[in-house]
Amino acid sequence: MQLRFIALSLVLSSLLSALFQDAKADVVVVLNSRDATVTLLDQETQKELSSFPIGKEPHHLMATPDNKSLIVANAVGDELVFLDPKTGQIQRRIKDVADPYQIGFSPNQKWFISNSLRLDRVDFYKYDGKDFTLVNRTPLAKLPSHMAFDAASTTVFITQQGSDQVSAIDLATQKVKWTIPVGKLPAGIVMTPDDKHLLVGIMGKNYVEVIDWRTQKTVKRITAGEGTHNFRSMGDKRHVFVSNRTSNTINIIDQVTLENVGTIPVPGGPDCMELSADGKTLWATLRWIKKVAVIDVASKKVIKLIPVGRSPHGVYFYDRAPNM
Repeated sequence: MQLRFIALSLVLSSLLSALFQDAKADVVVVLNSRDATVTLLDQETQKELSSFPIGKEPHHLMATPDNKSLIVANAVGDELVFLDPKTGQIQRRIKDVADPYQIGFSPNQKWFISNSLRLDRVDFYKYDGKDFTLVNRTPLAKLPSHMAFDAASTTVFITQQGSDQVSAIDLATQKVKWTIPVGKLPAGIVMTPDDKHLLVGIMGKNYVEVIDWRTQKTVKRITAGEGTHNFRSMGDKRHVFVSNRTSNTINIIDQVTLENVGTIPVPGGPDCMELSADGKTLWATLRWIKKVAVIDVASKKVIKLIPVGRSPHGVYFYDRAPNM
């Protein structure tokens, strides 16, 4: 009888653990850059769960390729902080990573790239699935910001806000292959799903610059909103959201026709975005008003504004639509 009781207890414990993990899978992680904190929200109830210190100027974040950790880049704190992507709890820290402003993994998962905005360089790390080994540091002109990769993982493309340029860097050699001028204050950059064009948010103006990266030429400018900034795929391999921080809008760009096909009014300087797994709800950090917007994609309307910390930037949740 006692053995049966123990066995039953173990089964119940496993079930409760699984249920707990499922319940925590709807945690929304928000980085508050000015407050040096993380706010955890409940994706379903849209209420705050907790807030805690993370480190100086957390700007961007991304999941590891195996989805077992969420990396927070503390730019001024010179460190990477690993969180549990389902619960938001701290797993570990890597110190002495100089000025990790924007971070990214190459599609083949062999390279981890860190853009050092205030140090005017790009740091290249080999990644073995767990550890990071610094290989090289490549200087760029001024304020390297966001990044994108080609599908073959041969090249990383870097926007430079301070010099109004995009540079292509060879991953194998870490050497700059080419640099071209673009519009004023280039910020977010993404590769189209067909691997043909780079889309660059021109933050100093009101458009997305379309670059044929093989010929190194601008082929089109897609009118968006003032302060065109960052991108988030709709997960359908065709459309992408772009946030406009000055005009307080989010546009929908068709990556096949290269046209602006929709506008969503969003207050407070929309910046980074995250999309629910079913594609129905878009979350956006609002840099100027200390809030996160929850947006109904079908109606193109904000349905909730949630208070968070100062200058919210990166946002993430585990149950998300594919970012492609």
